Amino acid sequence: MCLLIALFQVLPEAPLIIAANRDELYERPAVAMTVLRSDEPRILGGRDEQAGGTWLAVNSRGVVAGLTNQPSAAGRDPSKRSRGELPLAFAAHGDAATAVGAVNLNPADYNPCWMLVGDRHSLFSLGLSGGPKADVERLGPGLHVLENAPLRARSAKAMFVERLVQDERAARPDTGVAGTIEALEAVLRIHQPASSEPRTDETGRTWPAELSAPCVHTPTYGTRSAMTVCVLADGMPVVRVADGAPCETSFRDVSGLWAES
Repeated sequence: MCLLIALFQVLPEAPLIIAANRDELYERPAVAMTVLRSDEPRILGGRDEQAGGTWLAVNSRGVVAGLTNQPSAAGRDPSKRSRGELPLAFAAHGDAATAVGAVNLNPADYNPCWMLVGDRHSLFSLGLSGGPKADVERLGPGLHVLENAPLRARSAKAMFVERLVQDERAARPDTGVAGTIEALEAVLRIHQPASSEPRTDETGRTWPAELSAPCVHTPTYGTRSAMTVCVLADGMPVVRVADGAPCETSFRDVSGLWAES
């Protein structure tokens, strides 16, 4: 997962709305949406068929946990545990605050990543950079954008996406739940890069300008699927998925998976 957008406690009728694009190698096998756990709380999300786990999980009680990978000059360390275990571990709990306090993990066991974990009442960012403990911050109400960079780094892509969300919402007469979901899905389809220049990260790795767009297309890597999760003030979350690049694939409501056996 390379882009997570969170609107937290902006709309009273939907205290948490998440929009996300998953960027990955085209050849890596994955399922865009399935039931990841049938026990209570039931968990929905995509499944990585290569390493197992998921990039974003949502449970029936409204806990959402998603991650973005932290770039490494040496690439992924195959001796470490899959980061895809992490969203499942947090979504196994009944609320976000309990999950963040209860999940006992050693960041050094995993390749580094950043996470957002939230529900109706709280939203947290977590940085797992190989130290003895995760860096945890409780976030306030508002718009938060996480890409493959620390949340507080204020990257060009994150700031660009924030502006796009604000502009898309302002362009719609409906600024409620339906209009906001429509605006977020529109942002996930946008190909315009945040910058026309390649970016060099703190590891010295250079990233093509195309990767700074919300919807990424390169010859071997790009946006494979997209998801919006609307955690309502009451009731089951509404989950919508595009099983493919959202610029080419329509979103469909998969909330019926909450009830399927």
